[in-house]
Amino acid sequence: MSSFNRKQALSGSAFHNLPTRFFQPSRRVLSTRSPFLRISNEVQDAIESGKPVVALETTIYTHGFPYPDNIALCSRLEGLVRVGGGVPATIGVLNGVARVGFEPDELIELLESAGKDTTLKISRRDLAYGIKNKPLNGGTTVSGTMLLAHLAGIKVFATGGLGGVHKEGQNSMDISADLTELGRTPVAVVSSGCKSFLDIPRTLEYLETQGVCVATFADGRTGAVNLPAFWTRDSGILSPKTIYNEADAAAIIYAQSKLPVLSGLLFANPIPEEYSLSKSKMDHVMSEAVRSAEESGMSGSNNTPFVLAKIRELTGGATVKANSVLVENNVIRGTRVAVELAKLEVDGKGNYNRRKSAGVVEVLAQTSDLPQQISNKKTPASIRTQQQADVLVAGSLAIDITCNYNPDRKSKNKSGTPEMHTSNPAIVTQSLGGVGQNVASALHYLRTPLQFCSAVADDASGQTAVQMLADRGIDVDGVKLLQDGSRTAQYIAFNDTDNELVVAMADMRILENEQRDVSAVWGPHLASRKPRWLVVDANWDSLSLKQWVTMGKAIGAKIAFEPVSVGKSCRIFTPLPDLRRRLVHIADVATPNTSELRAMHDYISQHGHRESAVNIWTLFLNSLKPEERFKRAQHQLADVLKAEDKFIVVCSLRLLPYFPCILTKIGSSGVLLIELLRKDDIRWTDSRARPHIFYGKGSEEMGLSTRLQSLLGTLRTQTDINPDGRFCFEEDCKYLKDFAGIYMRLFPPAETVRQEEIVSVNGVGDTFLGVLVAGLARDNPKPLDELVMLAQRGSIMTLKSTESVSTEISSLRALI
Repeated sequence: MSSFNRKQALSGSAFHNLPTRFFQPSRRVLSTRSPFLRISNEVQDAIESGKPVVALETTIYTHGFPYPDNIALCSRLEGLVRVGGGVPATIGVLNGVARVGFEPDELIELLESAGKDTTLKISRRDLAYGIKNKPLNGGTTVSGTMLLAHLAGIKVFATGGLGGVHKEGQNSMDISADLTELGRTPVAVVSSGCKSFLDIPRTLEYLETQGVCVATFADGRTGAVNLPAFWTRDSGILSPKTIYNEADAAAIIYAQSKLPVLSGLLFANPIPEEYSLSKSKMDHVMSEAVRSAEESGMSGSNNTPFVLAKIRELTGGATVKANSVLVENNVIRGTRVAVELAKLEVDGKGNYNRRKSAGVVEVLAQTSDLPQQISNKKTPASIRTQQQADVLVAGSLAIDITCNYNPDRKSKNKSGTPEMHTSNPAIVTQSLGGVGQNVASALHYLRTPLQFCSAVADDASGQTAVQMLADRGIDVDGVKLLQDGSRTAQYIAFNDTDNELVVAMADMRILENEQRDVSAVWGPHLASRKPRWLVVDANWDSLSLKQWVTMGKAIGAKIAFEPVSVGKSCRIFTPLPDLRRRLVHIADVATPNTSELRAMHDYISQHGHRESAVNIWTLFLNSLKPEERFKRAQHQLADVLKAEDKFIVVCSLRLLPYFPCILTKIGSSGVLLIELLRKDDIRWTDSRARPHIFYGKGSEEMGLSTRLQSLLGTLRTQTDINPDGRFCFEEDCKYLKDFAGIYMRLFPPAETVRQEEIVSVNGVGDTFLGVLVAGLARDNPKPLDELVMLAQRGSIMTLKSTESVSTEISSLRALI
């Protein structure tokens, strides 16, 4: 606060002359490490990557519908958001912690508490009280949901109805907090207007005073339209504004976000015509309900629940059905608005991006028109190449900044770890980085013909990065310069005195654009280079990852997947519709660390392969388990591993159908290889490999495939298996028929590295993958075991180097 004093800042007077940019809300304004607010990983990832996010309230579940009906409704509403292309952010308070996005078990716990005395109705005023008392749960109202959504960086909120000014509100001052929240919180609310028993004209007057823009969706009508009144499409009161589609609504949100306006927006969405109740009938019912509330002395927060219950009674439950329909309709509409808003924010200029999403497409050999955000600048002819590539790497190119904690001798901090919430002395270095770039550099040092595909901003950093790679001799024709206002990716690592990572920050949003047509931009590169291997990292968004994998398989390339981080590791699963029905071969090799492996396992355990009539993978594993040697080997591995790593074997086995070769990096414990072994693998005849091969007790190497065929024949005679289940089983059998066992081996570290020899851990795992793929892409590749050990040696070289990938790995060229 060097330019103005704290007193001025607190009073607000100092803001009068500040430029507009100071008022623009950030996408994330509160740390997820706060003990009072927790943002789920899914929602956090969606916000950071610019995906459409829709906030959903929880009062409707805790105070509107009984358990378990509320679970069904919640599942339905979240499902509508997902089907519409958005990410649901259900908001509430659980055990004294405000949540933006819930894990399934957490959400069930909250919904089970519906109707209990300890389950509160949480508005803005109640938040501090609700999170102070740890045992308390609460459903957030419109006001409470708006506030928490804004703190998380969410701009669109879909709900049922809105509070308003009550009848005789000019005397009682009974005005809903929803209205004042709209006046001070920049969130767009999609609702069916306020309840009909409220004073709608005074509600509109109050919102006008609060500076809230109110607009109603025309929903097929022309000209000026009336505001809806919850259960009825027409309140008889003219709407201040009319909007005709979701793109119009998104444009309003986008424009307001670029102005110093901190109020919200109200988009009224009328109930579908076929479910709208008669206005004259509802006027009579509501008059009776309000009169009954007055006679019963109901006021304040007790008034609305009483009136709603009375209306439900007087209409014979007709409002219950209408209520469900209008909420679902609002969620659908809100999701479409969020999707349109995401397109505008990706474009960055307020212009609509009308290019259609690619979806799942086949590789097109011919070049198509590139999206407008791709620069027309050409890579210099001197560095353009068109030869075939053994490997194509699709991943991030970033500027890496490494901060190594370097305390002076007089420092009181003897822990070797930087102090939090203050400045720390450090040695700061800058270099080219990014997982994709690191892997590509490793391949280049080993003289593997490759092409690197990525995206950077058309700025000084991006242009310099591309030129540096080109100067090394790397084919960068696939690195696109974007002119959409994006920033070149950056990765900042903070290390302790032992050069071990303490925390890292990464801005990889430039690759996270679901509206980008990956097949049109990079498909021609795959088609022309015809690589044997495609390496993809998880810095791409889920849809782009799916397109990369689809394109790779279409040209017959083998695929290696680098999960990158816990938060991004599961992106490879999310766009796969068949994941719950059958085994889905995603990639040939995966190289997670232990944390990423566990995250992927947990995702598959929750979302994967439950609905097949017969789980062939369980049968496959059961055919191995009777052999005592298999069990004993698992126990021996567990004894070698650290306590926190003992889960690795179980997690790897669960993921094998999706990645038939998993190499888990376990730090100082080495690398664990677990692989589905094909019946023609040369290791069956290698005496050195034999101790690591496991197959059914008393069976020959080919016996497992024979038993699968026998099981399939038995299945075809059964009549209690539904056709879909039988189809999935048959497809799974076809997938597994070439596998005859499992190969499991722990590779200890290539050498023990003294602490003083460690320079940086950055790029160590990427070097491992680069050396491994360089060997696998050879005409006659060496056995995988040998390549793993060579890759470990390369990793050690990078561990001792100041570079993100050590140039010394070129000494391994003759060995791979």
